[in-house]
Amino acid sequence: MSAIAQSPTVAQTRAMKTSKLVLWLGALVVLLTVAATTIGLLASGGAGGRAFTTVRGTAATIYGLGLYKYDTVFSGAGQRGTDLVTLALGVPLLVVCLAFYDRGSLRAGWLLAGGFAYILYVYASLALGSAFNSLFLVYVALFSASLYGLIVLLRSIDLAALPGDVLARLPRRGPAAFMFFSGVVVLFVWLQPVATALLHGDAPARMDSYTTTMTYALDLAVIAPALFISGGLMLRGRPLGYLLGFPMLGIILLLGPSIAAQTVSQTRAGIELTPGEAVGPVAGFLVVCVWAIWVIVSVLRVLPRAGRAAED
Repeated sequence: MSAIAQSPTVAQTRAMKTSKLVLWLGALVVLLTVAATTIGLLASGGAGGRAFTTVRGTAATIYGLGLYKYDTVFSGAGQRGTDLVTLALGVPLLVVCLAFYDRGSLRAGWLLAGGFAYILYVYASLALGSAFNSLFLVYVALFSASLYGLIVLLRSIDLAALPGDVLARLPRRGPAAFMFFSGVVVLFVWLQPVATALLHGDAPARMDSYTTTMTYALDLAVIAPALFISGGLMLRGRPLGYLLGFPMLGIILLLGPSIAAQTVSQTRAGIELTPGEAVGPVAGFLVVCVWAIWVIVSVLRVLPRAGRAAED
C-alpha cells in the first residue's frame, strides 16, 4: 500500500464525500427548527384549560394555551419542554456539525446523522400525532428535509473505504451492549402499557383525546428494530452497524434532557405525577444519555481527524 493510501486525510476523503444537498437541507432544517421552537415557546393566547369527554367516554383536559392549545395539557406542556431542548441543544448541535461537515470532518458527519435523526423523530411525531395547528406545514417540511438530509448524508459515507486498522479498532462490545439494552428498554416501556390495555379491552393511559399513540408505533416499528439490528452488526464488526447506530444515538442523546424538560413543564402546567413517575423516567433517560455520550466518544476517537473531503 502506498504512503498516500495510508494517509488519514486521503482515507477520510474516500470515506466521505461532502454533499452540498446535505448542507442546504441542513440549513433549511436549522432555520425552520428555530422558527417552530421559538413560536412554540412564545406563542400566547387561548382561554386556558377546559375539560371535555373523549370518544371513549373518559375525561380529558385541553391545554388551551398558545400554539398547542388543541392538544391535551400533558402533550401540550410536554411539547413546550421539547421545544426548549431542541432550540437550546439540538439547533447548536446541527450548526456545529454542519460547519465541520462542510470542512470534511467524518466525525462531524456521523454526529450530523444523529442531529438529523433527532429532528426527524420530533417533527414526524408532531406532523403525524399532534393536534393540527398553524405550523403543520412547517412540521411536514422539517419531517421531509431531515429525512432526506439523513438519507443523502448516510449515502455519502463509505466506511469500507477507511483503512483496515481503523475499522479493526472500532469498539464493538460496549456500543453493541448499549444498543441491545436500549432496544430492550424501548420494548418494555411501550409494550407493557399496550399489552395491559389490550388485555383489559381499554386504551393506554394518557391517550386522552387522541385516536391512537403515534409514539408507540414509531418506537416499536422503527426505533427498537434499528437498535437491535445496529447492535448485532456492531458486534460482528460490520461498518453498517455504526451508520445505523449513530442516528439512534443522536435521538437518545437529546431525549434525556427532553424528558426532563417535559416533566418540569408538565408539572408546572398542573399535571400531577407521583415521585416515581416524575423521577424514574428522568433519571433513567439521563443515565442512558450519559452512556450514549460514552459510546459516541469511544467510537469517534478512532476515526481520522478532519480533512477536506471531495464535494458532489
